[in-house]
Amino acid sequence: MENNIQAPCFFMRRMAAMFYDSLLLSVVLFVATLALMPFIGGEAIESGNMAYNLFLIIVSYLYFCWHWVTGGQTLGMRSWHIFVVNESENHPHWKQASLRFFSALLSLMLFGLGFIWALFDKNKLALHDRLSKTKLIVKKD
Repeated sequence: MENNIQAPCFFMRRMAAMFYDSLLLSVVLFVATLALMPFIGGEAIESGNMAYNLFLIIVSYLYFCWHWVTGGQTLGMRSWHIFVVNESENHPHWKQASLRFFSALLSLMLFGLGFIWALFDKNKLALHDRLSKTKLIVKKD
């Protein structure tokens, strides 16, 4: 990370990356669902199917956490030069990435309040950043 200009990630940049990732994740979830079709006989999946909902959460978890742990950024974050790092300025490890994912999921279920937290935090950290001891930074060469 040396020789790069780093700055905290502001709220609107964070939201833009989230928008990009939501589009990309919808494609990933569509393909994952398509891969399930041979196993369910091509039948429609009932609304509220708990096994299917769990499957989608697992796929989402793998999408975000794998990217964070292996490269420090998702595809949406890459477009905006955003990286997630831990207190040592390294990519988060699986435990931190998992805590970040599930606390961000909780933040979303609470009407986005954990994300809005970043607007008022002196270090521009969202609730899941604080809980997982990670932060988003912007790097430009």
